[in-house]
Amino acid sequence: MTSSSLTSSVDVALGRPVTSVVTDWISGWVVSRGASEPVARPWGWTIDVGQPGQVARHVVVDADEARVREAADRAQVEGWWLKVFLPEPCDEPQRPVGAWLGPSWAFDTAAFLMTVQLEPDAQDAAGALPPDYDLRTWVRGGVVRALVVAPDGSLAARGQAGLAGDVTVPDQILTAPAHQRRGLGSVVMRALQQQAWAAGATRAVLGATPAGRALYETLGWRARTGFASAYLTGAGATVPASAPA
Repeated sequence: MTSSSLTSSVDVALGRPVTSVVTDWISGWVVSRGASEPVARPWGWTIDVGQPGQVARHVVVDADEARVREAADRAQVEGWWLKVFLPEPCDEPQRPVGAWLGPSWAFDTAAFLMTVQLEPDAQDAAGALPPDYDLRTWVRGGVVRALVVAPDGSLAARGQAGLAGDVTVPDQILTAPAHQRRGLGSVVMRALQQQAWAAGATRAVLGATPAGRALYETLGWRARTGFASAYLTGAGATVPASAPA
């Protein structure tokens, strides 16, 4: 296990253990995805997602071999996922977790739990748009959404964030390939954070890919720990086309 690029097991900025930050992440993620209420388990939680590529997920915290194996035994068919958080910060958790899971499990891209404290932002997100791009935001059903429309009316970038009390969880941030490297990801993130602050959120948590982590760190986010994303494959299954955190 290594923690060279991550902070200690206590989230210094938020003053709470990483497990508490995982709880924040789950609370906003289920709102964003319209997933079920998390069901408490001895090793964490189970969440029904109801998507073809992800029927449900088990979230394992303070993970050790026994806890991971117990959660894995409760995964029934292809489309079940494990999100595994080790007791100490780790940027390559799939190594120990992989040794605990059998050949029916595969790993998605590395992911990182990240946090930031929200505060009023004097910079208008729309002010950073390239010429003739348009930013639109709205809130519906506890989910903040941001859409950047290209000059020709096509989708250039988008994102959403689930609201759960004073926490928000940005999610499904993407920029269309033809519009990358124009700062649109930063525009979307700023817009989501500003709208979440206006809705009463004071802190934010998300699960990031390595590429997403690089972007979010430029916006003040900090990586707290890596987590393993494993999915049950069965014989002859293939890697899903996309597997959002």
